[in-house]
Amino acid sequence: MKIAIVTGGSRGLGKSAALALADKGVDVILTYNSRVEEAQQVVAEIEKKGRKAVALQLDVSNTKNFPAFVASVKEALEKTWKTNSFQFLINNAGTGLHALFTETTEEQFDNLVNIHFKGPYFLTQRLLPLMSDGGRIINLSSGLARFTFPGSSAYGALKGAVDVWTRYLAKELGPRKITANAVAPGAIETDFSGGRVRDDKETNKMVSSVTALGRAGLPEDIGPLIAAMTTEDTRWINGQRVEASGGMML
Repeated sequence: MKIAIVTGGSRGLGKSAALALADKGVDVILTYNSRVEEAQQVVAEIEKKGRKAVALQLDVSNTKNFPAFVASVKEALEKTWKTNSFQFLINNAGTGLHALFTETTEEQFDNLVNIHFKGPYFLTQRLLPLMSDGGRIINLSSGLARFTFPGSSAYGALKGAVDVWTRYLAKELGPRKITANAVAPGAIETDFSGGRVRDDKETNKMVSSVTALGRAGLPEDIGPLIAAMTTEDTRWINGQRVEASGGMML
């Protein structure tokens, strides 16, 4: 029995990852911020695949709520699986910001820090006592930590911080045989950042033109990769940034 926690698992890349994990025989605890109905739909889809799933509410930007969330995880593990541990943590929850450096406000910046770095940092710290030795941590990074587009300075810089933090996790958690890696998607057709890549034809065309495979990414391009990073086939990958962008901005 393997159990994964997927933050932001009610839609987009998190949903794709949760379903792909279920396909590989992994049960899922997925979190949602406000869209409980969508989260329950994902739970139902996972159950149709013959796996168990639970949806828990979590605002990753508010660390004060983490103790209560960890308690909810403990309760779910005991009630649904009769266990006190899980194996995989996928730090996926996030939101976008498209604003030029000169126009980014301190409030916007602080919000991104809380969601994309501070939140995952301390949530992982809180959940570590429940993670089995030999587990896997997968942090969501971004292609924007490698290449640059105007309007993503704060987001891209914070994903760069996630990449560095991931290496430290791998080093410090090595004694417990827990691996840590970052998966860095390129531009993906989701409702992320207002659905710009999916819904704006010019943005989609531009992304396609700078991608070796000639199109923007889809959630189904990323979810199976995240799931694959939890398998024995990838056990020797550790402390790495794995970009999945179709060859964007090469």
